[in-house]
Amino acid sequence: MAKSAEPPICQPAEWTPHAAVWSAWPRVPDYWSGAMVDARREMAAFFRAITDPDPTSGRPRGETVRVLVRGEEATESARKWLTAPGIELVSAPYGDVWLRDTGPIIVRGSDAALHAVGFGYNGWGGKYIMEGDEETAAAVAAHEGLPFVSAGWVLEGGSIDVDGEGTALTTRQCLLNPNRNPDLSEKDITTHLQKNLGIRHLIWLEDGLLNDHTDGHIDNIARFVAPGKVVCMSPSGKNDPNAATLDRIARTLESNRDASGRRLEVIRIPSPGCINDSDGEPVPASYMNFYISNTRVLVPVYGSEQDETAVETIGQLFPTRQAIGLRADHILVGGGSFHCVTQQIPR
Repeated sequence: MAKSAEPPICQPAEWTPHAAVWSAWPRVPDYWSGAMVDARREMAAFFRAITDPDPTSGRPRGETVRVLVRGEEATESARKWLTAPGIELVSAPYGDVWLRDTGPIIVRGSDAALHAVGFGYNGWGGKYIMEGDEETAAAVAAHEGLPFVSAGWVLEGGSIDVDGEGTALTTRQCLLNPNRNPDLSEKDITTHLQKNLGIRHLIWLEDGLLNDHTDGHIDNIARFVAPGKVVCMSPSGKNDPNAATLDRIARTLESNRDASGRRLEVIRIPSPGCINDSDGEPVPASYMNFYISNTRVLVPVYGSEQDETAVETIGQLFPTRQAIGLRADHILVGGGSFHCVTQQIPR
Protein backbone atom coordinates (compact mmCIF):
# COMPACT_ATOMS: atom_id res chain seq x y z
CA MET A 1 0.00 0.00 0.00
CA ALA A 2 1.36 3.42 -0.92
CA LYS A 3 2.01 5.85 1.90
CA SER A 4 -0.37 8.75 2.37
CA ALA A 5 -0.86 11.68 4.68
CA GLU A 6 -1.59 10.55 8.21
CA PRO A 7 -5.37 10.24 8.73
CA PRO A 8 -7.07 12.17 11.53
CA ILE A 9 -7.59 8.98 13.57
CA CYS A 10 -5.40 6.15 14.84
CA GLN A 11 -6.10 2.89 16.65
CA PRO A 12 -3.78 2.87 19.70
CA ALA A 13 -1.47 -0.09 20.23
CA GLU A 14 -2.49 -2.53 22.94
CA TRP A 15 0.53 -1.67 25.12
CA THR A 16 -0.63 1.94 25.60
CA PRO A 17 -2.33 2.55 29.00
CA HIS A 18 -5.89 1.28 29.42
CA ALA A 19 -8.75 2.80 31.36
CA ALA A 20 -10.45 -0.60 31.46
CA VAL A 21 -10.90 -3.83 29.56
CA TRP A 22 -14.15 -5.51 28.56
CA SER A 23 -14.96 -9.20 28.46
CA ALA A 24 -18.02 -11.39 29.08
CA TRP A 25 -19.07 -14.42 31.10
CA PRO A 26 -19.65 -17.78 29.33
CA ARG A 27 -23.41 -18.29 29.08
CA VAL A 28 -24.40 -20.73 26.28
CA PRO A 29 -23.81 -24.33 27.49
CA ASP A 30 -24.30 -25.97 24.09
CA TYR A 31 -21.56 -23.80 22.64
CA TRP A 32 -18.96 -25.05 25.14
CA SER A 33 -19.26 -28.84 24.53
CA GLY A 34 -19.44 -29.60 28.24
CA ALA A 35 -16.48 -27.37 29.15
CA MET A 36 -18.34 -24.24 30.31
CA VAL A 37 -17.69 -24.71 34.04
CA ASP A 38 -13.97 -25.21 33.48
CA ALA A 39 -13.90 -22.31 31.01
CA ARG A 40 -15.51 -20.13 33.66
CA ARG A 41 -12.81 -21.17 36.12
CA GLU A 42 -10.08 -20.18 33.66
CA MET A 43 -11.83 -16.89 32.84
CA ALA A 44 -12.11 -15.99 36.53
CA ALA A 45 -8.38 -16.61 37.05
CA PHE A 46 -7.61 -14.54 33.96
CA PHE A 47 -9.74 -11.59 35.11
CA ARG A 48 -8.15 -11.62 38.55
CA ALA A 49 -4.70 -11.64 36.97
CA ILE A 50 -5.58 -8.56 34.91
CA THR A 51 -6.59 -6.64 38.05
CA ASP A 52 -3.18 -7.55 39.53
CA PRO A 53 -4.11 -7.44 43.25
CA ASP A 54 -1.48 -6.23 45.66
CA PRO A 55 -0.38 -9.27 47.72
CA THR A 56 -0.58 -7.30 50.96
CA SER A 57 -3.62 -5.04 50.62
CA GLY A 58 -5.49 -6.88 47.87
CA ARG A 59 -6.05 -3.58 46.06
CA PRO A 60 -5.96 -3.76 42.26
CA ARG A 61 -2.78 -2.45 40.66
CA GLY A 62 -3.78 -3.25 37.09
CA GLU A 63 -6.88 -2.21 35.17
CA THR A 64 -10.60 -2.48 35.76
CA VAL A 65 -12.25 -5.53 34.16
CA ARG A 66 -15.83 -4.98 33.01
CA VAL A 67 -17.61 -8.28 32.43
CA LEU A 68 -20.85 -8.53 30.50
CA VAL A 69 -23.51 -10.75 32.05
CA ARG A 70 -26.89 -11.77 30.70
CA GLY A 71 -29.61 -14.09 31.96
CA GLU A 72 -30.28 -15.26 35.51
CA GLU A 73 -27.98 -18.30 35.53
CA ALA A 74 -24.95 -16.53 34.03
CA THR A 75 -25.44 -13.48 36.23
CA GLU A 76 -25.66 -15.49 39.44
CA SER A 77 -22.67 -17.59 38.38
CA ALA A 78 -20.60 -14.48 37.68
CA ARG A 79 -21.52 -12.99 41.07
CA LYS A 80 -20.27 -16.17 42.71
CA TRP A 81 -17.02 -16.47 40.78
CA LEU A 82 -16.02 -12.84 40.19
CA THR A 83 -15.64 -11.38 43.66
CA ALA A 84 -12.16 -9.88 43.33
CA PRO A 85 -11.87 -6.09 43.64
CA GLY A 86 -11.51 -4.39 40.27
CA ILE A 87 -14.04 -6.61 38.46
CA GLU A 88 -17.36 -5.02 37.52
CA LEU A 89 -20.41 -6.84 36.17
CA VAL A 90 -22.42 -5.08 33.47
CA SER A 91 -25.77 -6.33 32.17
CA ALA A 92 -26.00 -5.86 28.39
CA PRO A 93 -26.70 -7.87 25.21
CA TYR A 94 -24.04 -10.35 24.06
CA GLY A 95 -23.91 -13.83 22.60
CA ASP A 96 -20.87 -15.21 24.38
CA VAL A 97 -17.37 -14.20 25.44
CA TRP A 98 -15.62 -13.10 22.24
CA LEU A 99 -15.46 -9.35 22.84
CA ARG A 100 -12.37 -8.90 20.65
CA ASP A 101 -14.67 -9.59 17.70
CA THR A 102 -18.06 -8.32 18.89
CA GLY A 103 -17.00 -5.29 20.93
CA PRO A 104 -16.15 -1.87 19.50
CA ILE A 105 -12.67 -0.90 18.36
CA ILE A 106 -11.57 2.34 20.03
CA VAL A 107 -9.72 4.96 18.01
CA ARG A 108 -8.17 8.28 18.96
CA GLY A 109 -8.90 11.37 16.87
CA SER A 110 -6.53 14.20 15.96
CA ASP A 111 -7.98 16.12 18.93
CA ALA A 112 -6.95 13.19 21.22
CA ALA A 113 -10.61 12.35 21.90
CA LEU A 114 -11.67 8.70 21.84
CA HIS A 115 -14.56 7.26 19.88
CA ALA A 116 -15.82 3.74 19.25
CA VAL A 117 -16.14 2.09 15.87
CA GLY A 118 -18.56 -0.80 15.43
CA PHE A 119 -18.35 -3.27 12.57
CA GLY A 120 -20.71 -5.86 11.20
CA TYR A 121 -20.40 -9.27 12.83
CA ASN A 122 -21.75 -12.45 11.23
CA GLY A 123 -20.50 -15.22 13.52
CA TRP A 124 -17.15 -15.74 11.75
CA GLY A 125 -18.71 -16.18 8.36
CA GLY A 126 -22.01 -17.65 9.54
CA LYS A 127 -20.55 -20.45 11.68
CA TYR A 128 -21.84 -19.34 15.10
CA ILE A 129 -24.76 -16.92 15.11
CA MET A 130 -25.79 -15.93 18.65
CA GLU A 131 -28.50 -13.47 19.52
CA GLY A 132 -27.14 -10.29 21.10
CA ASP A 133 -23.70 -10.20 19.46
CA GLU A 134 -24.67 -7.50 16.96
CA GLU A 135 -25.74 -5.21 19.82
CA THR A 136 -22.62 -5.59 21.95
CA ALA A 137 -20.40 -2.93 20.38
CA ALA A 138 -22.95 -0.14 20.75
CA ALA A 139 -23.78 -1.22 24.32
CA VAL A 140 -20.11 -1.10 25.39
CA ALA A 141 -19.62 2.31 23.77
CA ALA A 142 -22.72 3.67 25.51
CA HIS A 143 -21.54 2.42 28.91
CA GLU A 144 -18.16 4.09 28.35
CA GLY A 145 -19.83 7.31 27.17
CA LEU A 146 -18.01 7.22 23.85
CA PRO A 147 -19.37 8.47 20.53
CA PHE A 148 -20.23 5.45 18.37
CA VAL A 149 -19.83 5.11 14.61
CA SER A 150 -20.97 2.09 12.60
CA ALA A 151 -18.54 1.23 9.81
CA GLY A 152 -21.06 -0.79 7.80
CA TRP A 153 -18.90 -3.77 6.80
CA VAL A 154 -17.86 -7.01 8.50
CA LEU A 155 -14.62 -6.95 10.51
CA GLU A 156 -13.55 -8.80 13.66
CA GLY A 157 -11.04 -7.18 15.99
CA GLY A 158 -9.00 -10.39 16.16
CA SER A 159 -8.38 -10.25 12.41
CA ILE A 160 -6.04 -7.25 12.66
CA ASP A 161 -3.15 -6.26 14.92
CA VAL A 162 -1.77 -2.72 15.04
CA ASP A 163 1.41 -0.95 16.12
CA GLY A 164 -0.31 2.32 17.08
CA GLU A 165 1.58 4.19 14.35
CA GLY A 166 -0.54 3.30 11.35
CA THR A 167 0.67 -0.23 10.52
CA ALA A 168 -1.50 -3.33 10.78
CA LEU A 169 -1.12 -7.06 10.22
CA THR A 170 -3.87 -9.28 8.81
CA THR A 171 -4.46 -12.42 6.72
CA ARG A 172 -5.99 -12.89 3.31
CA GLN A 173 -7.63 -16.08 4.56
CA CYS A 174 -9.86 -14.00 6.83
CA LEU A 175 -10.31 -10.53 5.35
CA LEU A 176 -10.68 -11.75 1.77
CA ASN A 177 -12.86 -14.71 2.69
CA PRO A 178 -16.12 -14.58 0.70
CA ASN A 179 -18.05 -15.45 3.88
CA ARG A 180 -17.31 -11.95 5.26
CA ASN A 181 -17.43 -9.23 2.59
CA PRO A 182 -17.84 -10.95 -0.79
CA ASP A 183 -18.16 -7.67 -2.69
CA LEU A 184 -14.99 -6.07 -1.27
CA SER A 185 -11.60 -6.41 -2.94
CA GLU A 186 -8.22 -6.25 -1.24
CA LYS A 187 -7.98 -2.60 -2.31
CA ASP A 188 -11.47 -1.87 -0.93
CA ILE A 189 -10.64 -3.37 2.45
CA THR A 190 -7.36 -1.47 2.62
CA THR A 191 -9.23 1.76 1.93
CA HIS A 192 -11.88 0.99 4.55
CA LEU A 193 -9.27 0.25 7.21
CA GLN A 194 -7.54 3.54 6.51
CA LYS A 195 -10.82 5.43 6.80
CA ASN A 196 -12.22 3.64 9.86
CA LEU A 197 -9.09 2.88 11.92
CA GLY A 198 -6.34 5.07 10.50
CA ILE A 199 -4.34 2.18 9.04
CA ARG A 200 -1.79 3.65 6.62
CA HIS A 201 0.07 0.45 5.78
CA LEU A 202 -1.43 -3.04 5.79
CA ILE A 203 0.81 -6.12 5.83
CA TRP A 204 -0.96 -9.16 4.38
CA LEU A 205 -0.11 -12.67 5.54
CA GLU A 206 -1.75 -15.66 3.88
CA ASP A 207 -3.22 -18.33 6.18
CA GLY A 208 -3.78 -18.84 9.88
CA LEU A 209 -3.70 -21.96 12.04
CA LEU A 210 -5.22 -25.30 11.15
CA ASN A 211 -8.82 -25.80 12.34
CA ASP A 212 -9.22 -22.16 13.38
CA HIS A 213 -12.92 -21.42 12.86
CA THR A 214 -12.13 -17.69 12.64
CA ASP A 215 -10.55 -18.38 9.24
CA GLY A 216 -7.07 -17.23 10.13
CA HIS A 217 -7.25 -14.50 12.77
CA ILE A 218 -3.96 -12.68 13.06
CA ASP A 219 -3.98 -12.71 16.89
CA ASN A 220 -3.25 -16.45 16.75
CA ILE A 221 -0.17 -16.15 14.53
CA ALA A 222 1.65 -12.78 14.77
CA ARG A 223 1.55 -9.75 17.08
CA PHE A 224 3.22 -6.37 17.29
CA VAL A 225 5.13 -5.97 20.56
CA ALA A 226 6.56 -2.51 19.73
CA PRO A 227 6.68 -0.29 16.65
CA GLY A 228 8.72 -2.14 14.05
CA LYS A 229 8.87 -5.34 16.14
CA VAL A 230 6.71 -8.45 15.64
CA VAL A 231 6.60 -11.82 17.40
CA CYS A 232 5.49 -15.05 15.73
CA MET A 233 6.07 -18.78 16.29
CA SER A 234 8.43 -21.53 15.18
CA PRO A 235 7.29 -25.15 14.72
CA SER A 236 7.68 -27.45 17.72
CA GLY A 237 8.08 -31.19 17.22
CA LYS A 238 7.93 -33.30 14.09
CA ASN A 239 4.15 -33.45 14.18
CA ASP A 240 3.46 -29.70 14.49
CA PRO A 241 0.36 -29.34 12.28
CA ASN A 242 1.23 -25.74 11.41
CA ALA A 243 4.93 -26.12 10.61
CA ALA A 244 4.83 -24.94 6.99
CA THR A 245 2.40 -22.12 7.81
CA LEU A 246 4.53 -20.80 10.69
CA ASP A 247 7.67 -20.72 8.56
CA ARG A 248 5.83 -18.93 5.74
CA ILE A 249 4.54 -16.32 8.21
CA ALA A 250 8.05 -15.55 9.45
CA ARG A 251 9.43 -15.21 5.91
CA THR A 252 6.67 -12.82 4.92
CA LEU A 253 7.16 -10.66 8.00
CA GLU A 254 10.93 -10.53 7.52
CA SER A 255 10.46 -9.18 4.00
CA ASN A 256 8.14 -6.35 5.04
CA ARG A 257 8.46 -2.80 6.35
CA ASP A 258 6.09 -0.72 8.45
CA ALA A 259 4.37 2.58 7.68
CA SER A 260 7.52 4.47 8.67
CA GLY A 261 9.70 2.43 6.32
CA ARG A 262 11.41 0.36 9.02
CA ARG A 263 12.14 -3.25 8.13
CA LEU A 264 10.34 -5.40 10.66
CA GLU A 265 12.34 -7.03 13.43
CA VAL A 266 10.89 -10.52 13.77
CA ILE A 267 11.19 -12.54 17.00
CA ARG A 268 10.13 -16.20 16.99
CA ILE A 269 9.14 -18.33 19.95
CA PRO A 270 8.29 -22.05 19.93
CA SER A 271 4.70 -22.99 19.18
CA PRO A 272 2.82 -25.25 21.63
CA GLY A 273 3.23 -28.05 19.08
CA CYS A 274 0.40 -30.46 18.38
CA ILE A 275 -2.39 -30.01 20.93
CA ASN A 276 -5.39 -32.27 20.29
CA ASP A 277 -9.00 -32.11 21.41
CA SER A 278 -10.93 -34.99 22.97
CA ASP A 279 -11.51 -36.46 19.50
CA GLY A 280 -7.81 -36.43 18.67
CA GLU A 281 -8.08 -33.48 16.28
CA PRO A 282 -5.48 -30.66 16.37
CA VAL A 283 -6.77 -27.44 17.93
CA PRO A 284 -5.50 -23.90 17.15
CA ALA A 285 -3.53 -23.52 20.38
CA SER A 286 -1.28 -20.47 20.26
CA TYR A 287 0.92 -18.42 22.54
CA MET A 288 0.26 -15.40 20.30
CA ASN A 289 -3.18 -14.97 21.88
CA PHE A 290 -1.70 -13.14 24.87
CA TYR A 291 -3.32 -10.05 26.36
CA ILE A 292 -1.22 -6.97 27.19
CA SER A 293 -2.64 -5.38 30.35
CA ASN A 294 -1.37 -2.28 32.14
CA THR A 295 0.94 -4.22 34.45
CA ARG A 296 1.13 -7.74 33.03
CA VAL A 297 1.17 -9.84 29.89
CA LEU A 298 -1.18 -12.82 30.28
CA VAL A 299 -0.07 -15.74 28.12
CA PRO A 300 -2.32 -18.76 27.44
CA VAL A 301 -0.62 -22.10 28.13
CA TYR A 302 -1.78 -25.62 27.40
CA GLY A 303 0.41 -28.09 29.27
CA SER A 304 2.98 -28.17 26.45
CA GLU A 305 6.67 -28.59 27.21
CA GLN A 306 7.11 -25.24 25.41
CA ASP A 307 4.92 -23.30 27.88
CA GLU A 308 7.71 -22.07 30.14
CA THR A 309 9.94 -20.95 27.28
CA ALA A 310 7.07 -19.11 25.61
CA VAL A 311 6.11 -17.17 28.74
CA GLU A 312 9.73 -16.32 29.53
CA THR A 313 10.44 -15.09 25.99
CA ILE A 314 7.28 -13.03 25.75
CA GLY A 315 8.14 -11.53 29.13
CA GLN A 316 11.51 -10.40 27.78
CA LEU A 317 9.67 -8.45 25.08
CA PHE A 318 7.77 -6.46 27.74
CA PRO A 319 10.39 -5.56 30.38
CA THR A 320 8.07 -3.18 32.27
CA ARG A 321 5.38 -5.84 32.68
CA GLN A 322 5.17 -9.18 34.45
CA ALA A 323 4.53 -12.13 32.11
CA ILE A 324 2.27 -14.82 33.54
CA GLY A 325 1.20 -18.10 31.95
CA LEU A 326 -2.36 -19.24 32.69
CA ARG A 327 -4.07 -22.40 31.50
CA ALA A 328 -6.57 -21.78 28.71
CA ASP A 329 -7.38 -25.32 27.53
CA HIS A 330 -11.09 -25.03 28.22
CA ILE A 331 -11.49 -21.49 26.88
CA LEU A 332 -9.94 -22.88 23.70
CA VAL A 333 -12.79 -25.40 23.50
CA GLY A 334 -14.96 -22.41 22.64
CA GLY A 335 -12.58 -21.42 19.86
CA GLY A 336 -10.16 -18.84 21.25
CA SER A 337 -8.15 -17.62 24.20
CA PHE A 338 -7.23 -14.54 26.23
CA HIS A 339 -6.89 -11.99 23.45
CA CYS A 340 -10.12 -13.22 21.85
CA VAL A 341 -12.17 -12.56 25.00
CA THR A 342 -10.95 -9.01 25.63
CA GLN A 343 -11.36 -5.52 24.17
CA GLN A 344 -9.44 -2.73 25.84
CA ILE A 345 -10.49 0.89 26.33
CA PRO A 346 -7.46 3.19 25.98
CA ARG A 347 -6.91 5.69 28.76
